[in-house]
Amino acid sequence: MSATAWIAIAVFALAYVLIATEWVHRLAAAIGGACVMLVLGITDPDHAFFSPHSGIDWNVIFLLIGMMLIVAVLKRTGLFEFLAIWAVKRARGQPFRVMVILVLVTGLASAALDNVTTVLLIAPVTFLVCGRLGVPVAPYLIAEVMASNIGGTATLIGDPPNIIIASRAGLTFNDFLIHLAPFVVVVLVVFIGLCRVLFRSAFQVDAERAASVMELRERDAIRDARLLMVSLAVLGVVLLAFVTHTILHLEPSVVALVGGLALLALSRLDAAEVVRDVEWPTLAFFAALFVMVGGLSATGVIDTVAKAATDAMADRLGVATMVLLWGSAGLSAIVDNIPYVATMSPIVADLVSASDAGARGQVLWWALALGADLGGNATAIGASANVVMLGLAEKAGRPISFWEFTRYGLVVTAVTIALAVPYLWFRYLL
Repeated sequence: MSATAWIAIAVFALAYVLIATEWVHRLAAAIGGACVMLVLGITDPDHAFFSPHSGIDWNVIFLLIGMMLIVAVLKRTGLFEFLAIWAVKRARGQPFRVMVILVLVTGLASAALDNVTTVLLIAPVTFLVCGRLGVPVAPYLIAEVMASNIGGTATLIGDPPNIIIASRAGLTFNDFLIHLAPFVVVVLVVFIGLCRVLFRSAFQVDAERAASVMELRERDAIRDARLLMVSLAVLGVVLLAFVTHTILHLEPSVVALVGGLALLALSRLDAAEVVRDVEWPTLAFFAALFVMVGGLSATGVIDTVAKAATDAMADRLGVATMVLLWGSAGLSAIVDNIPYVATMSPIVADLVSASDAGARGQVLWWALALGADLGGNATAIGASANVVMLGLAEKAGRPISFWEFTRYGLVVTAVTIALAVPYLWFRYLL
């Protein structure tokens, strides 16, 4: 590798250490790293701002802006209070049952929508539920975002890396359902069991609070019925367009942004006040992270690592599958899984085409998807949904540290990737 590539690695590593140790705010560390890469010429404006492969992924940014606008309007209707009371009453005020309900709802919704959208919708409900029950909110948010990454693995639209893989491999919506959805159901069940162990300290029951919540009426929480109906109608159209985006030929980012702006116009609310609820620091962090990872890509760092792995795996399908699974999980824990999959997918395409295993070679795509999607749970910056969740928690005055998330994420990732090994081996390789 060139000297520029080694400098890029050093800058990224320093920024990552600062984010992980929280010696400085994660936004300052990410923007600082991006600025250093631009000033030193490791990347340039053309790559950083306009390249679809080594720059800011504007589709992700505008998808987030659109959904954040929809959530900001929905928050003013009382819908989240309604859902919070409903969930607590169905769980009889038992904290673990509440977590199970929220995890299942999040996992299923992430398969139908996408994990970032689901986190944006479920987080406000979680703050209210935990406030009512008097339990710490961090374990519930962490469990939900991990469930969103697991559930999103099941479908083409559930996790952004899957869209990239489907486009490169020519896979359909049904392909993901057939090959990944059954495994994801098993993983969700195992994950609920892990939650019982990992977050056991968060399940202390306050009988008085639980009793007071049981006396509440969900309908009393709705503050603006007209706005709620309008918001749900717009959200329904947006979600339908998400599911049918391959037929409509509209990017999810366009759908979300148009839906958010349309709802803002129809809501009759003060636009300036609603826009203040958008998580601008989170969006800036994403942009800076994309620039830094783009610097690694532009200097050939990621490509060098990927090609070295490819050379080592040539003509050995079983080894290639396992290396791709575990390697993708490890790398997705360090860099966001979207730019990682964008970089790795053409290399996997070459591996599949060079494989003499015929249709069995498709297992490499499923190994990439499982490794990248499930590996995103390992650290606080491993997946887009994780970063969004951390931003929401910080804005609510209940920040979650990098290591508070990661100490749980490493366990969950190790268990779920270990489950993927026999699944891939027995279904595709034997």
